[in-house]
Amino acid sequence: MKAMLALEDGTLFTGRAFGATGEQWGEVVFNTGMTGYQEILTDPSYCGQIVVMTYPLIGNYGINREDFEAKKSFIRGFVVKEACDYPSNWRAGYRIGDFLAREGVLGISGVDTRALTRHLRSYGTMRGVIATGAVDQAQLVEKAKNCPHLSGQKLVADVAVKETYAIEGRGPRVMLIDLGSKQNIIRKLRERNCAVIVVPPDITPEQIAQIGPDGVLISNGPGDPVDVPKTIATTREIIGKYPLFGICLGNQVMALALGAKTYKMKFGHRGANHPVKDLRTGRVYITSHNHGFSVDEESLKGMDIDITHINLNDNTVEGIRHKYLPLFAVQYHPEASPGPQESDYIFDQFMDMMRGEVQ
Repeated sequence: MKAMLALEDGTLFTGRAFGATGEQWGEVVFNTGMTGYQEILTDPSYCGQIVVMTYPLIGNYGINREDFEAKKSFIRGFVVKEACDYPSNWRAGYRIGDFLAREGVLGISGVDTRALTRHLRSYGTMRGVIATGAVDQAQLVEKAKNCPHLSGQKLVADVAVKETYAIEGRGPRVMLIDLGSKQNIIRKLRERNCAVIVVPPDITPEQIAQIGPDGVLISNGPGDPVDVPKTIATTREIIGKYPLFGICLGNQVMALALGAKTYKMKFGHRGANHPVKDLRTGRVYITSHNHGFSVDEESLKGMDIDITHINLNDNTVEGIRHKYLPLFAVQYHPEASPGPQESDYIFDQFMDMMRGEVQ
């Protein structure tokens, strides 16, 4: 079956449908990872987006039952050059097309993803519509022009937990404020014997005090950080009361709670090969990313905040730390999945902070 992707600027890409059928809209973004498509498909941070994979062959090792980052997929569409119909891997349970169909995700293959990626890099991420079967091109472009922007959609409410739950452990009690958390964040905490209390994004400072965690971790998640005002307000109230650690959207929330600003990037960072420099040690790490917003460096000036990490591709802020209070955050994903594992030390720093060994 034929399929088409229409961008809001009128650009059209045609291909073949795989996965679910119908029509879906979203913000069109690209990911530069060579592997890890299963984790990408199940990362809640992609809620509201149509993901373009720059690596040309996707699906060759299938979908397995272990590498999920959420129980379901939240992405709106999936665009690839070639979708492999016959995966070869001892862990493969089923094909990627079958997974997309089960999850209701529209896929389109046979697209010139190199041209599409170059277009998005030149003009920035934009709204788009995927449709399968016979379509009216002019109507599809018009729909892309009129579909909602990513900001203002309140996407966190679609992916975050609604009720608190706990995972037992012998170590520190970590509260995870879930804005769309990847499961590997919980795995990394469990590897360190933490007891993890996962809470909804609208938790109040009073409820946090009742639970009394040893530390609070604000997770990744989708959308514009200003769209979670309750989480920002709660974070502002608990600064200095608990050791705080933020990842990705959690980093932006923490910056906003401190009084800084964020902005939407031209095409964002998405992939598993982004170089980030730790300014305190001078070491460069290859890291996993998935974000379209960033902390405004100028807005941090005059604050008691140190910039700890920068992105070596564009010098954007990748990490912040308070000069005096137990608070730090990173924009990239130290838990990886997919991506390099060399930023694992960030979780050890959080453990040290909860023990009072470092600020």
